[in-house]
Amino acid sequence: MTNKEIKIEYYEYDSINGLSPEETNLANAAIEATAQSYAPYSNFNVGAAVMYEDGEIIKGSNQENAAFPSGLCAERTALFYAGSSRPGVPIKALAIAAGQNGVLCKSPVTPCGACRQVMAEYQTMSGRPMTILLIGSERVWRFSDVEDLLPLIFDSL
Repeated sequence: MTNKEIKIEYYEYDSINGLSPEETNLANAAIEATAQSYAPYSNFNVGAAVMYEDGEIIKGSNQENAAFPSGLCAERTALFYAGSSRPGVPIKALAIAAGQNGVLCKSPVTPCGACRQVMAEYQTMSGRPMTILLIGSERVWRFSDVEDLLPLIFDSL
């Protein structure tokens, strides 16, 4: 038997002001995307923004539906839109923000397991690590690789 350990690394900032200008733009796009959320049941508005390798940014937001679980998370909305609108263009980074009643959550909101696996797949397709920014009003977490959010990703196929 061998004892193994999984270690993750991430950076924590007090606000988006500590990020690079490029990442600040991406974070602001995710915050803006929360206003485009359709969340009449949870009143929890999530926005995501994807940055392609060439710097273009696209946004997505959570979309709820009365026929639960027919809705879709912001992360997957943004990633699926990115994949369908510009297939084959590598994704450099993804930012996620959430709030209620127009107020950004103080702490970052983490993606669900399904979103983490989709993020892992898009990172694999891009052939390079994807930076993940989790945005809160009083804290921002920056991950350099999706595998720090989802160790032991499903990639056996």
